[in-house]
Amino acid sequence: MPTRLPDPGERADIVLIAASAGGIPGLGTLLAGLRAPFPVPVLVAQHLRRSRETQIVRILARTSTLHVKLADDGETPEAGTVYVAPPDHHLCVEQDRELSLSGAGRINFARPAADPLFESAARAYGSRIIACVLTGADGDGARGVEAVKAHGGTVIVQDPASAEFHGMPKAAVDTGKADAVLALEEIAEELNRLLVPR
Repeated sequence: MPTRLPDPGERADIVLIAASAGGIPGLGTLLAGLRAPFPVPVLVAQHLRRSRETQIVRILARTSTLHVKLADDGETPEAGTVYVAPPDHHLCVEQDRELSLSGAGRINFARPAADPLFESAARAYGSRIIACVLTGADGDGARGVEAVKAHGGTVIVQDPASAEFHGMPKAAVDTGKADAVLALEEIAEELNRLLVPR
């Protein structure tokens, strides 16, 4: 398994997390492990049903010491806050690093999807980014992983063998661009090591 993680002194400015099937419990586990005060924003693209009001913020807020909210169009992400893409909208990052919500077409049948988040954030943040791909049943996120690496960012993927659904993490690993492939419980530890000052 690849392990090419940066030195903790080379801190990133933002963390991205993508997940689909099985993702809400996985996100809960990851976010519960992040230590406060967490020094960067966290942006989440979790495939959600568009037909009903989502409970994802309430569910994730129970497990995390970080502030969890649905992302709003035009807001500037702040450290220590988790911004979740709302149902039926792609979450993107503009060049000025403001968040934007898009109703553009579905990607891998999903909106929100990982690829628009990863690709737009890579353009805005360059190498100062850590992107994480968790459980999911399709290939969303693989194209975004390639964009993150093309801009010099860091990619951490949940070990497909430990994922409830291995499609998304396997597609990310198959790009050959993952810097680390870790068990779910190890990802938060690695983010803390890389980002949280001791």
